[in-house]
Amino acid sequence: MSTNDGNTLGKNDPLIRKLLTLEETLWTNPNYFKKNQTTKKSSITIEDIQEAEERLQRFAPYIAKVFPETRAAGGLIESKLTSIPKMKGYLEKIYQVPIHGRLLLKRDDQLPISGSIKARGGIYEVLKHAESLAIRHGLLKTEDNYAILDSEKFKTFFSNFSIAVGSTGNLGLSIGIMSAQIGLSVKVHMSHDAKQWKKDLLREKGAEVVEYKTDYSLAVEEGRKEAEKDPTCYFIDDENSKDLFLGYATSALRLKKQLDDSNVTIDAAHPLFVYLPCGVGGGPGGVAFGLKTLYQESVHCFFAEPTHAPCMLLGLSTGLHDQISVQDIGLDNKTDADGLAVGRPSGFVGKLIEPFISGCYTVSDTTLYRLLSSLIQTEGIYLEPSALAGMLGPIQLLKNGQSYLKTNDLMNKMKKGTHIVWATGGSMVPAEIMKEYDKKGQALLGKK
Repeated sequence: MSTNDGNTLGKNDPLIRKLLTLEETLWTNPNYFKKNQTTKKSSITIEDIQEAEERLQRFAPYIAKVFPETRAAGGLIESKLTSIPKMKGYLEKIYQVPIHGRLLLKRDDQLPISGSIKARGGIYEVLKHAESLAIRHGLLKTEDNYAILDSEKFKTFFSNFSIAVGSTGNLGLSIGIMSAQIGLSVKVHMSHDAKQWKKDLLREKGAEVVEYKTDYSLAVEEGRKEAEKDPTCYFIDDENSKDLFLGYATSALRLKKQLDDSNVTIDAAHPLFVYLPCGVGGGPGGVAFGLKTLYQESVHCFFAEPTHAPCMLLGLSTGLHDQISVQDIGLDNKTDADGLAVGRPSGFVGKLIEPFISGCYTVSDTTLYRLLSSLIQTEGIYLEPSALAGMLGPIQLLKNGQSYLKTNDLMNKMKKGTHIVWATGGSMVPAEIMKEYDKKGQALLGKK
């Protein structure tokens, strides 16, 4: 879509005019769960998600062997679900909105190996590709104990192949760390907004990092072009990958077990609301799709994006998906939430999730930093700025989503509901940088 078309659309569309003011905005999906729309009709099925989970179970002995931090969980890469009552009280006080029901935090910031939600999708796709190579060359059978992959024989074999990916940071970390560990050569194409410490860590782990002075979309495009020239190179396409998507979707099966084990009921009378920070859309899209597959109309998923980079909101609300970018309407895609600094959404994810996503909302960097410091003060939990995007979700829904709640017969069910904020990353952030984040947030809280 051309810039001129974007500007014309902006002049005529009230939502786009509002996005251009950089005001924090909630958009609810008018196409949400229309009649006869069901995840059962989708190109991705519950069987696909279960197959991905079975593959992760096969790799568990290998993961437990090479990453000792996963041994307690039997080689599974999973995070805790924790209650944050003090933060709930803080949000209610500051925003003057009662949050009925329970408020929980999904701690993907503590996922082992790479410390973010990207560990789910990125590591899964690397493992699937490695498995495919080894089976195709007669070195591995699915009934084997995959711990045998930790050997010179397999490392030598995998060294003949390479992986490439474009990333703003966290996806690159997960793919870079896993690829290097298993023996694959790996090159990460990183956009200008990627944090220096993430580039340094990748190089330390053995990945090659290619830096660009442009944004995420060009880094992905260049990485794709370079990979196409090398028949031994496998490109992990964050914008279009079904395997990444399935890696994220397996989280729904894990979350359901956690909720069941905690005696948290999710059904028509006990709704679940999930708030997911969103960049290009793969991570939150996979999680949301998995949850919709399991819970159908009992779960309501919302994507959270920076005010300067609401690419998925823009793609969904216009119906143009990846045919429109935030730059087309005059936004600059500049935000400190580096993992969410994406100008153009995934068309694959947007079209797949369109009937099932409840809505999207935007968050300013100022709000992210304030929430970051507030979470430290109330709960002692340290997240990176982009991971706080979900925290505003319950407030946005309860303050500005009354029509959505009424339309979906939720008004009288909120006291029995559960809100889950998905904390997407933070544990890998160096202490001195986290201290700077907190310092900035405290200064902004002081200004109020």
